[in-house]
Amino acid sequence: MSATTDHLRLRAVPLGAPTARLALKPVNPSPGRVEPDGAWWPRSRDLTHELPALAAVLDPLWGRITRIAVNPRYWPVIPHRIYVNGHVVKVGWFTTELDPHKLLLLSYGTGRSDLLVIPPGTGAESAARLMAAASDPDGPPLTASALIAVDEARHGVSVSEESLDPDEAWEYEAGASAVSAAVPEQPGPPSRLSRLTVGK
Repeated sequence: MSATTDHLRLRAVPLGAPTARLALKPVNPSPGRVEPDGAWWPRSRDLTHELPALAAVLDPLWGRITRIAVNPRYWPVIPHRIYVNGHVVKVGWFTTELDPHKLLLLSYGTGRSDLLVIPPGTGAESAARLMAAASDPDGPPLTASALIAVDEARHGVSVSEESLDPDEAWEYEAGASAVSAAVPEQPGPPSRLSRLTVGK
């Protein structure tokens, strides 16, 4: 079980600290939600450090971020709140309702948004493929765990820290045969990735 804390450690952030590694779908004017809305590749499992950088990038793009929710499976400590651009963002968690490889964000501008969370230890090539798949506006509506499972099956590289049990895998993947050809073979042209990716 993950620990939660109200006590935020103060940190000195060096000038020019790296921003969030993020790839987003273009804003979709059509009705209906297709998730995920993009992908986030944190540098660590320290949410107290990682979430403020993510929210600081998304605030000007999506309107003020007000709430963030995670599944606690891979996060050792979950803060109750973080401070971003002079305002408080509440952080919560759901165990069964939220895919363990997804982050849910609520904001004033876009309402609800979902991001695929690429595990911090993922190799650069796998992360690039997953970011491209999650930010592809024409991609199929797959869950975060399904995108990771398809990439692992296709390329034989383990991305996640822990495999899902068969019942969870079936639930998140909607059946292996339904998603086997859903992720593009290539991440797309480099110029497209550079336009969609925020941070390095």
